[in-house]
This record gives sequence, structure tokens and C-alpha cells, in this order.
Amino acid sequence: MADRIPGAPRTLLAAWRQLALRWMLASATVAFGAPLHAALPEIRLVEQVSMLPITSGLAHVELETTLYRPPGDGPFPVLVMNHGKAPGNPRLQERDRFLAISREFVRRGYAVVVPMRKGFAHSSGHYSDDGCNLTVNGQNQANDVQGVVEYLRKQPWVDRNRIVVAGQSHGGLTAMALSARNLAGVRGVINFAGGLRADSGSCPWKSALLTAFAEYGAKSRIPSLWFYGANDSYFNPSLASQLHEAFVSAGGMAKLVAFGMFKNDAHAMSGSRDGVRIWWPETERFLKQIAMPTEEIGNLGIDPRLPRSAYAAIDNIDAIPYLQQQGREQYRVFLAKPTPRAFAVSTSGGWSWAEDGDDPVARVLQTCQRSSGEPCRLYAVDDDVVWTAPR
Repeated sequence: MADRIPGAPRTLLAAWRQLALRWMLASATVAFGAPLHAALPEIRLVEQVSMLPITSGLAHVELETTLYRPPGDGPFPVLVMNHGKAPGNPRLQERDRFLAISREFVRRGYAVVVPMRKGFAHSSGHYSDDGCNLTVNGQNQANDVQGVVEYLRKQPWVDRNRIVVAGQSHGGLTAMALSARNLAGVRGVINFAGGLRADSGSCPWKSALLTAFAEYGAKSRIPSLWFYGANDSYFNPSLASQLHEAFVSAGGMAKLVAFGMFKNDAHAMSGSRDGVRIWWPETERFLKQIAMPTEEIGNLGIDPRLPRSAYAAIDNIDAIPYLQQQGREQYRVFLAKPTPRAFAVSTSGGWSWAEDGDDPVARVLQTCQRSSGEPCRLYAVDDDVVWTAPR
């Protein structure tokens, strides 16, 4: 099920989402008065979290795994989406959900599986740090994903011959390493800014990455689709082109999509709602080429928003209730951020803002509540004040 936001009752949050969705559906009409997506049933993105028992190499481990499934019993085609590696201790890394990607695939009838690999979040085992040997690093990570694929192919709700494996950053390196194994049932691989950067000056990590991709390409016979942006803070366009050349020259099959600039950092494109317009058209073509489904089965792509209130103009900083000077200064910072964004306040003077990603509304309520003794409420979403004064 969906995460509960601390300080916001589950029923209240659910009621807000339902009300907002109804408002959007009522407002979204075409010239003839018919609601958009009227021909498609409304479906929900239902989240399940479990510990997946798999075999990784010679080890038996349990991976903290997020699952989204369409309505029905299946069997469903499956997307296995792999996470990156944040700086610091992998054990402290939060569970990834990839909501923007999951939503687009579930609405087209896919089950989406997001496993946290060994040593990450609440998964058992330990992260294998292979130093500058990035070829082995990717292979060790791929052991986990192979175990996930093999587990899934035994489940009755899975279409065992229609599986796509994808990954972002370190997860992209993992997906490309897995492609070299040519697993049964895996029809394609999607690489979102894949790689691994070593911050230690003693590791020639760029050449190590080139070696890894060349070795994977020499064995891979699975088609792949790659996305790298012009302002990627990890892997610049020159390196992305070299990685692609190394992979393809060795015999791998890959299409590189160099999509240009994306906000402040193209490395985060796949995690943003706004990134869908970049990656979905190319992904749709790729899925059709590998005989995977692309037609929508239901309507869950509408982004619910609270209606604008008449409380104040978005840039009227003095109108915000409860805030001290520091909070008002941070609201000025918030106003300079791109959408999607959200700002929340509480009667105790607590505040928080969040930008980008798939669900800044949920994130801002959660972070605001951590520093507030009173319930937090939304003040602004994107370019609108949504606050209404308590009666």
C-alpha cells in the first residue's frame, strides 16, 4: 500500500487525493464535453512492499522489494527497475519507488518490480565494493537481479517470457551487466544514465567503465535503449558516447538517446514527472520493436492538484501564516525553484519545501512533519496558493 505521511492521517490523505482526482476529471473536457480518457477505466497505483527470497550467486538473501501490479490476476508482462547508489552507507539508502516510471508501465498493463539489492535499505546481505573493477561490480549487482528474474518467472501472475529490465545510474550499469547473461524471458534492457563513478582520485573510473561496457557488449545479445543527457553531473555526453561505442563495437545492440539539457541535472531525468515526455516516446518505439505491449489499459496518468485558493498571491510572502523570518526566507528560495514543487507549514511554525521528483506534495508533508509538533498543511503547490484559512 502507499506510504503513510507522518502527521497526516491515511484517510485524510486518501480523501484529498480522491477529491483532487475528481476535480481534475470534471475539469478535463474536450470540445464535445466528454471527459479525457473516458474510454479507459480508472485504476489505482497500488504499492506492495515485501522481502523477496532469492538466490544471488551462491548466497540466499532477501531483498526489500516494491511491487506495483495492474488489476487482475495476470499473467502480466514485467518491468524490473533497478536503483542507483547514493553517496555514503548503502544501508542508509531509502527504498526506491520510481513512481513516474512505474505509473507509465502499470497503466499499460505491466507489473513493476523495484528490488533493493544486497546491502541496500532493508535488504539482507552486504554491498560488494569491488574497488575500481567496475566490470566485476556490475556482475555482482547483476547476480541479485538474475535472482529476481528467476524468482519472478516462477510466479503465476508473471508472463515469464515478457520481461524488461531497466536501471538508473548504478542500476543502469547493473542492467547492462545482466544483459550479458541473455536470460530467458528478458526481451530488452533500458539504461537510464548507467554507470558508476569513483570519487577516489586513485581510480581511473572512466577507463574502468569503458572496459566494463565493452565486456558486457561482447556477450550481450539483448536489444537495449540508452538515455544520457547533456548536463548529466556524473556522465557527460563525451563519456556516454564512448560507452555506447565500446558496447556496440564489441557486439552489443544499443540505441543511444542523447536528449540534451534537463533542468539542473539530467542524471535525475528518469525520476521526474517531467522526464516522461523525454523517455516515453523512444521507449514506446523500443517496446514495439521487441514485441512488448504499449497500449494503455487504464487511466491513472492524470496528475491530481488541489484547486487554487483565493487566500493570497503566490509571491505574497507576508501572507503566509505562522512562519518566522527563516521560514519566509526559505519561501523566497522555494519561489525560485522549478515546478513541480510544494511548500507546507504548520501552526507550530514548522515548514518545508520540495521540488521535482514524482510526488513533491507527499515528500513535503513528510519532511515538514519531522520538524513540527503539529500537523502540516500544504500552502502552495507549483504556481498556486492552495491554503485556506482554518474556520
